[in-house]
Amino acid sequence: MRSATRDLSVVIPVYNEEASLPKFFERLYPVLERSGGSYEVVFVDDGSQDRSAALLRQVFESHPWVTRVILFQSNFGQHAAILAGFEYARGRRVITLDADLQNPPEEIPRLLEAMDQGHDYVGTIRRTRHDHLWRRAASRVMNRVRERITRVHMTDQGCMLRAYDRAVVDAINQCEEIHTFIPALAYLFAARPTEIEVDHDERTAGQSKYSLYKLIRLNFDLVTGFSVVPLQFFSLLGISLALSAGILVLYLAIQRIFFGPQVEGVFTLFGIVFFLIGVLLFGIGLLGEYVGRIYQQVQKRPRYLVGAVLEKPEAGA
Repeated sequence: MRSATRDLSVVIPVYNEEASLPKFFERLYPVLERSGGSYEVVFVDDGSQDRSAALLRQVFESHPWVTRVILFQSNFGQHAAILAGFEYARGRRVITLDADLQNPPEEIPRLLEAMDQGHDYVGTIRRTRHDHLWRRAASRVMNRVRERITRVHMTDQGCMLRAYDRAVVDAINQCEEIHTFIPALAYLFAARPTEIEVDHDERTAGQSKYSLYKLIRLNFDLVTGFSVVPLQFFSLLGISLALSAGILVLYLAIQRIFFGPQVEGVFTLFGIVFFLIGVLLFGIGLLGEYVGRIYQQVQKRPRYLVGAVLEKPEAGA
């Protein structure tokens, strides 16, 4: 655990954001200067293939005492980048946000005000979302599913703009899970969590890094990482289907004894069998998700590899 030598750390994962970074720099640093207190900005480049790393070097050279840049060797994902930022952050409070300007930096003081009221974790709710319709619909569905099968209650799990107390960040840093969902961990570790509404702007440049597949994978990680309810559900479903199948077999046996074979119902039986096979295959896939998490965890591979760190040493270090 790193000692807190700053009042605020802002952790920003970056992946192929060269088009939005210059404007992002222009808006971020003035906001932090006006907020008062000591601060640092921790950029984590997640193996960008464009000029993002070069732009981060430039902003480090222009703001060396308040900027730290972590360069990954390759792409490890947004949550790995945030975890790396948490490892290097030295603030008593830590705020995360994206570099695509959909999270306005001007909202940072409002998160700090919420923490001043005694909250150790501040989640956010996008007041007006500027995303595709399918993303908003998928997000609502997954929010409902997650709330029913986990103890994690977040109104908007997709917004990166969040604030964490140092104690919560230290607790997250002690976790050794390969795949996890950081806001959900923070919610579990926080003593006084809260949520506030924030603005959500349209993406100024580039495109979203989250495809439909990545969103599905993220939600599978959230569900399987924080609850065994899906397995319990399939256990109950298996018992119910087994009892139903037993009753059906008994009914068909009685029909055959007293009325002879019933050929007319063969397609109905096929439908029932195919339905049961589908349920069985989905259950096996769900079980595979849990087994896969165990498989990846026992390998104990590093969650990310840092290629270089650009920073000025702390005084006295």
